[in-house]
Amino acid sequence: MSYGLVFTQAYERRALRWLKKHPDLRQHYLKTLQLLEANPFHPSLRLHALRGKLLGLHSVSINLSYRITLEFVIQDEQIILVNVGDHDTVY
Repeated sequence: MSYGLVFTQAYERRALRWLKKHPDLRQHYLKTLQLLEANPFHPSLRLHALRGKLLGLHSVSINLSYRITLEFVIQDEQIILVNVGDHDTVY
């Protein structure tokens, strides 16, 4: 089963800004998106639900330092990307 990734305008701006700061992580970022689309439950993504003020959102890992927060809507097979950045930025 394949999931559709939804890129909001706000997310695209954040992602472009993040990629400008971290051009060396572009391939990791793109690989994470491809894997997320193909299988969001893949163990290397470390998909987990968030709590507190981010209740209702999930997070996946790009690497040990950087994350993508997202809305994971299983019923529509859509993944709405919310934010990208380091732990302190996205949480």
